Amino acid sequence: MPKMKTHSSAKKRFKRTGSGKIKRFQAGARHLLRKKSKKAKGRLCGSTVFKCKGDANRIKKLLCI
Repeated sequence: MPKMKTHSSAKKRFKRTGSGKIKRFQAGARHLLRKKSKKAKGRLCGSTVFKCKGDANRIKKLLCI
C-alpha cells in the first residue's frame, strides 16, 4: 500500500504545536479592513488553536498525523 499524501492546502493553512494541537490563522484579516476598528483588526492578527475537537481531528487526518 502506498504512503498517504498530505493534503496540499491543509499543509499551507495549518501547523501543529509542540503539544500536538492544531494551530490556525484568524479569518477576516485580508480585506474590507476600513470598516473594522483597530481593536478588531488587532484581534484578527496572529494565530489561534482549534477549540472544537472534531475539527482538529479532521485536520489531523488531512495532515496525515
